[in-house]
Amino acid sequence: MLDPGPAVRETDLAERERFAQAVEDIARDQCRSAFSTLFEYFAPRVKSFLIRLGTDHMQAEELAQEVMITVWRKAGQFDRTQASVSTWIFRIARNRRIDAFRREKTLDADSEEPALIPSALPHPEDSFDAVQLEERVQEAMKDLPEDQLILLRAAFFEGLSHSEIAERMNLPLGTVKSRLRLAF
Repeated sequence: MLDPGPAVRETDLAERERFAQAVEDIARDQCRSAFSTLFEYFAPRVKSFLIRLGTDHMQAEELAQEVMITVWRKAGQFDRTQASVSTWIFRIARNRRIDAFRREKTLDADSEEPALIPSALPHPEDSFDAVQLEERVQEAMKDLPEDQLILLRAAFFEGLSHSEIAERMNLPLGTVKSRLRLAF
């Protein structure tokens, strides 16, 4: 990569300093000429940036205006030790685009989509059977030895795999599997 040379670097630094000073002037004095400088330079660039991100021309124009209004209103929040003016402004633009996308985002789904149809309510007898089964399982678990009960809870209530249980309990994998089989 070619070095742009010291003259270009000095120009870039001078421009960065000029923009940072302009934001600080806006924050301190609501300086319209400083804002005009920033607007003339950044508004078209922000619009182009938004268009490159896929925003249509009209919305990009509106968002660029919003970004520059935000620069005017929030100039006091700019900190030159944290970012350059261009980084700060383009971050505002990116966030405005995301906000606009979220506002416009609508659910475009078919009302007959199976995933959107609520599941049928269980039959009352099925619910009763499930409650009875749960009571029987709870009763049977009371009779299990503690070492089997701990492993059973880890497997079914915490959803751990046999390997994860073995690692957690510091037991051989075969021991975990045999104790779970005994518990059943």
